[in-house]
Amino acid sequence: MTKIIVTGAAGAVGSRVVRRFAREPGKFDVLALDKVSIPSMPGVDAKLIDLGWGDLGAVFAGADSIVHLATTVTPDEIDASADALELAIVQRVLDAAAEAGVGQVVVLSSAMVYGAWVGNPVPLTEDAAIRPNPDFGWAVVRASVEQAVMEWGHGRDEVAVAVLRPTAVVTDDDLGQLARVLHTARVGITADGDPPVQYLHVDDLASAVTTAVTSRLDGVANVAPDGWIPPDALRDLEGPKARVRVPWWAARALAALRWRAGLSPVPPGVVPYTSHSWVVANDRMRKLGWEANYSNEEAWVVSHDPSPLDRIPARRQQELALAASTVVAVGLLVGLGFLIRRLRRRPQAD
Repeated sequence: MTKIIVTGAAGAVGSRVVRRFAREPGKFDVLALDKVSIPSMPGVDAKLIDLGWGDLGAVFAGADSIVHLATTVTPDEIDASADALELAIVQRVLDAAAEAGVGQVVVLSSAMVYGAWVGNPVPLTEDAAIRPNPDFGWAVVRASVEQAVMEWGHGRDEVAVAVLRPTAVVTDDDLGQLARVLHTARVGITADGDPPVQYLHVDDLASAVTTAVTSRLDGVANVAPDGWIPPDALRDLEGPKARVRVPWWAARALAALRWRAGLSPVPPGVVPYTSHSWVVANDRMRKLGWEANYSNEEAWVVSHDPSPLDRIPARRQQELALAASTVVAVGLLVGLGFLIRRLRRRPQAD
């Protein structure tokens, strides 16, 4: 049997990946790792371990494949210490895999590593440059993880090293962390631009992970349903939304102010991802036999849980958004006036 170790096995993706391998008990020997309790599953061994300090060499001994899904960072946080820990854990996993003589490593990244830029091809393929928007730390960390993994795999011809780049992942009745951040950034006072979007159901991502393992994928592959949702189709799905359009730099400045004040879960660096396209092609995964069971539209529909704001009539939403923009504009003018007065007084003080 093939011995497979899955890190982050208690998470939404990890638990589904483990279950998929467990369906073939005569083919796979599965060890599920996490630092929190892992639900019991027939045919699966589970171990509580902190990847940051646990003895991975002993745990990885005899493994054929490592599927690294654990993460310490989330799209709605800015935490330099968590970013550093993320990279340190990846390196510990890779070092332990080398020590154990593991023949396959699969790591989860994100399609966000391509960045959201004017002029991006629609769709992006795996040959596109890695250019995450530099002020969105989560995407930058994912790119750094990829770099560490690919550098580790360079020259190890006997090891299949796979990196998966999924688009925004959703679950039943839940947009998921990244999809929720993107959705929040697209309502209210938002940047100009209506790019196409993609949504990937978590079950389809788990299927892509198992496909990468069983096919011994070596290299990078995007993971997304066929095609994308055009802006007009997304508007039809969402229904009337209160939006006040402003230039991207103004939307980013406002997002930064709200973030620092603790008034919004949206990091300012995500704004470009709501105004420029970063949709991806899935040809490489399809050639491996993978196919999404949920279309982009279906994934959006099953994940969407209307918020209290969604239940407010569209006219009232627009009124609230305009009122909010007025308050913000007044605040910016007051702040600018205060800054000008300080600058004028400074020479007199000298």
